[in-house]
Amino acid sequence: MSKWTTGVGSSTYRRCLEKLRMAIRARRPESDSIAALVQSNYLFRELDEDLLCNSLPLSSLVVEKLYSSRPVYTAFRPGVTLDVLYLVVHGGPVIIRSTPLDRVITITYPGGCFGMRNLPVSYGLLGKAFPSLVEAYKTTDVIKIPLTAVQAMYEESLVFRDRYDLLFELREKFQYHLLNCSTYPPQAVAALLRALVYQERSLGNQPDANGTYVLDLPVDVIARACQLNHRTVEQVLKGMQQIGLLAPPVATDMSGDIIRVIDPEGLKEVYSTTRDKVPWWPLR
Repeated sequence: MSKWTTGVGSSTYRRCLEKLRMAIRARRPESDSIAALVQSNYLFRELDEDLLCNSLPLSSLVVEKLYSSRPVYTAFRPGVTLDVLYLVVHGGPVIIRSTPLDRVITITYPGGCFGMRNLPVSYGLLGKAFPSLVEAYKTTDVIKIPLTAVQAMYEESLVFRDRYDLLFELREKFQYHLLNCSTYPPQAVAALLRALVYQERSLGNQPDANGTYVLDLPVDVIARACQLNHRTVEQVLKGMQQIGLLAPPVATDMSGDIIRVIDPEGLKEVYSTTRDKVPWWPLR
């Protein structure tokens, strides 16, 4: 068995995490963000303690706050690559908008990562696309991992390598769902929700203990992803609540942007609707 197998629950792992937290606490107020990185981010969750301690020197980790409506970078510029991988810790979502059509083509929540398709590692060496704008839709805390650390872990850890490669697969599948968005509003919105359910389930971020997928998903983001107007999106969401696919709004949701998918399997029927129309949508 490889030395890079996981070491969940080991005393060495706990001591390593505690040293990491104490060291960061002494020099940065954002120590909780670093702790969240090693505990809950998809790429680092339950990773081998030796790899974690040796490949992520404290001096190389940068905590940064991304503010809403401010571009982070332009993806896929010819001859330009990134030198850091972004790990979302709190806040978000972070979106990628295709510049010509202003369409949202990627949504990243806490526990996920972005920037890998612009790093010269793995499929990032091959995958190219049209220039697209990356921005935080809402204020977001991220941790930036330097390219050298990503390369070292990718070469040394099979677990990290498999997870890193899966990120590319999930991006392609997300956009595949969006390609299946028809002009029929219920199917278009269901396609986006199915894409997010599949993504968050694959990353191990959701569902919660009740089997519910809780998504911070503003109407504006849905409209830009599905190419619908805001009023139409609101009507579709209301219809999905009435038939039990989504939970009704909760008064404690301060932003009003939280969507709770309580019947992810039921979304399949709406998502697969082509010639047949759903009975709850009034427009034929």
